[in-house]
Amino acid sequence: MGTQTDVSGIVLAGGLSRRLGRDKAVEPVGGEPLINRVIGRLSEVTGDLVVVVNDARRGSQLPLPDSARLAVDLYPGAGSLGGIFTGLTSAEGEWGLVVACDMPFLNLELLGHMLSLRDGYDVVVPVLEGRPEPTHAAYSKECLPHIERRLQAKELKIARFFDDIRVKYVPQEDVSKLDSDYLSFMNVNTQEDLDRALLLVGKGL
Repeated sequence: MGTQTDVSGIVLAGGLSRRLGRDKAVEPVGGEPLINRVIGRLSEVTGDLVVVVNDARRGSQLPLPDSARLAVDLYPGAGSLGGIFTGLTSAEGEWGLVVACDMPFLNLELLGHMLSLRDGYDVVVPVLEGRPEPTHAAYSKECLPHIERRLQAKELKIARFFDDIRVKYVPQEDVSKLDSDYLSFMNVNTQEDLDRALLLVGKGL
């Protein structure tokens, strides 16, 4: 799949890594910092890459490639919803492909399939076990005013603003055809998660 000029890649990197006890974004996975592995996958989809951080100091500590630019949270402390808003605001594309910085096994076929479903919608989001995966989803800039209203009301659950816009839910059976083990959605939150990721990378994933 070639890069898509109307899509920006948005990497959410504002988390505090409390469960791991150290900054997971810079943990080596496959010979490079975890966040750079994520950026590398996204760069095969889009040339515009935005990394959202909670403050400029945090951003200065990340060993980002020249291809990625930083955006500092416009709504500090507003979690992933605030990060999505900041990333979309900073994006050059009309759409933002949003992922977390700790997803080492992004599946390009699945990302491409999601982007192919955008026509007529404002969000494309996979559903696993009956729940949407909003930090592995595509958002159009049409979402910005709806997200901002929720942020100002301190309603930070991402799926709440889905009531305000047109959402394409990608059913689990469609996801499984492209990613049968659902590794796209694996997050590195604990040492056990990191050990599993390193084992999978060692197997060539």
